[in-house]
Amino acid sequence: MQKKILFAERLSLLRKQAAISQKQLGEVIGLSNKAICTLENGTRETSFEKLVLLAEYFQVSTDYLLGITDTPTWRGDSGGMA
Repeated sequence: MQKKILFAERLSLLRKQAAISQKQLGEVIGLSNKAICTLENGTRETSFEKLVLLAEYFQVSTDYLLGITDTPTWRGDSGGMA
């Protein structure tokens, strides 16, 4: 349960740091702004595909988003979506 809360908090923080709206983030990864809101509130879970899209967009690891590590180090292609 704690990991779910951590995911929601980290998603919200990353979005705010990127200075984008829930609607803008939703358009990038193919979700509605309401879906982004429920992810950030911790009342909705996401798919593996959307998790990877979020990690690519924010250039952080999926482990960081999921609360497995506190280090957001991106190890993917530097030409991400952001």
